[in-house]
Amino acid sequence: MKPNEIEQLSFSIIDSEVPEPRPFKGDQWIIVRRMIHTTADFELLALTRFHPEAINSGIGAIKSGCLVVTDTEMARVAIGDRRLSRWGCTVECHIKDEEVAARAKAEGITRAAVAVDMVRKRINGGIYVVGNAPTALMRLLELIEAGQCRPELIVGMPVGFVNAAESKERLMGQDRVPYITLVGRKGGSAIAASVINALAGLAEAAGSEAS
Repeated sequence: MKPNEIEQLSFSIIDSEVPEPRPFKGDQWIIVRRMIHTTADFELLALTRFHPEAINSGIGAIKSGCLVVTDTEMARVAIGDRRLSRWGCTVECHIKDEEVAARAKAEGITRAAVAVDMVRKRINGGIYVVGNAPTALMRLLELIEAGQCRPELIVGMPVGFVNAAESKERLMGQDRVPYITLVGRKGGSAIAASVINALAGLAEAAGSEAS
């Protein structure tokens, strides 16, 4: 089978195993289905949360050629360049920057948190993707609450046992920035990247319909 045939068959299997009526419809289902495809985890049906403006904000940001910042290199690499490059989007990760490492060591904080500071003046109108580090999401929310930045969308899916669930609860408790997130401990770079890939596909489909 060709790669695209494998993907479409996978989607068909997911559709068959989650029959109507589904907990998500339309574009939300397209995104959640992509997340399940990435993880083979049907528990995501109960864990995924969307801000009401999340999908429109994400598609709009992509179509405007926004900056996408990830907290890990894994997420950056997992985000498909082809669909995003059509709109002039760029994807960055600063976790390995020497300046980030030096400041993190000097201040005794995580590189993930420092990396957020590195882009706070450029992330307005962009998308921040957190798939690993709760400290990145916490720092981003602190800057938003202080009025120092305002991304167009946060994909907040840090994974783990220390502050992962808590950081996502804080994300869902604010109303300044739209978000797509998961309740609890689950998450990860791959699943966070899959959300961006799904949004890029939706942007591409919207562009095709408009033309």
